[in-house]
Amino acid sequence: MSDVIKTDVLIIGAGPCGLFAAFELGLLDMKAHFVDILDKVGGQCAELYPEKPIYDIPGIPQVSGQGLTDALMEQIKPFHPTFHLGEMIETVEKIGDPAFRCTTDAGKVFECKVVVIAAGGGSFQPKRPPVPGIEAYEGTSVHYAVRKMETFRDKNVLIVGGGDSALDWTLNLHPLAKRITLLHRRDEFRAAPHSVEQMRALVAGGKMDLRLGQVTALSGADGKLTGATVKGNDNSITEVACDTMLPFFGLTMKLGPVANWGIALENNLVPVETSAFETNVPGIFAIGDINTYPGKIKLILCGFHEGALMSQKAHRYVYPEKRLVFQYTTSSSSLQKKLGVN
Repeated sequence: MSDVIKTDVLIIGAGPCGLFAAFELGLLDMKAHFVDILDKVGGQCAELYPEKPIYDIPGIPQVSGQGLTDALMEQIKPFHPTFHLGEMIETVEKIGDPAFRCTTDAGKVFECKVVVIAAGGGSFQPKRPPVPGIEAYEGTSVHYAVRKMETFRDKNVLIVGGGDSALDWTLNLHPLAKRITLLHRRDEFRAAPHSVEQMRALVAGGKMDLRLGQVTALSGADGKLTGATVKGNDNSITEVACDTMLPFFGLTMKLGPVANWGIALENNLVPVETSAFETNVPGIFAIGDINTYPGKIKLILCGFHEGALMSQKAHRYVYPEKRLVFQYTTSSSSLQKKLGVN
């Protein structure tokens, strides 16, 4: 077992609701750690619609998903939350009243007084491409995320997809890889135009390869990939030599391990009471899209409200002997000091 990480609150999910919860918790002197299966913060806002405008954040007529994420990250800077990205909480074990031990799929162990589930509709899971036998290569030669770029140094990498993730990693891994081949089913891309331009310039300069078509089979043994069979748009069959494959076919939402944490569920959502958005397990809260209660509306602004009320109850668990005095940031000098306001 790895060294235990101790914190006041563990927030599962680093989307907007989880990020703002860290702000509210920080105002009340509670330290938070985040775990998120994605390789970056922002949840759906950053992963699914980073450039899509959002019009219903109070006081902000228009902001992009990435812009909102950036602003929230700036807002919580004074509280120095710690992020553990590219990991998923697999088990939540009750060890006190309340106290919890939470373990990730990477073997990281947390002990905390409070758990906040802010996982949106559940965890993002990569979509597996319909290639026979791909499971045998997963985790060794086929990867659905890049956790350490150094892993791909001097590799022949086949990247499959036409969105931002595929183009971003094509460009980021190009300096490290022995050779990059980008494969997409058509010669049109959903990625940022600047990224597409950079990719095409590398292809024109002979520094990487672009292929059009789909992977129909993989070759190799013992989980070690040696090549991929590609069916072109003209029905031609060719082989692409590669020892690593990165398929980016998008993400799907699944409840995931939440179902095994001993909390009540209702239609794949987590029912909560509405004074603090606590689950049926004392000390475990659920905020944002993953919870349900009478009158629930799935809006980011509602998740912000839920995080504020959650933090008031969480304080009782983290500081059971400390009286909580409600203060406004506009008038409290102690809160302003925490925020670094002059």
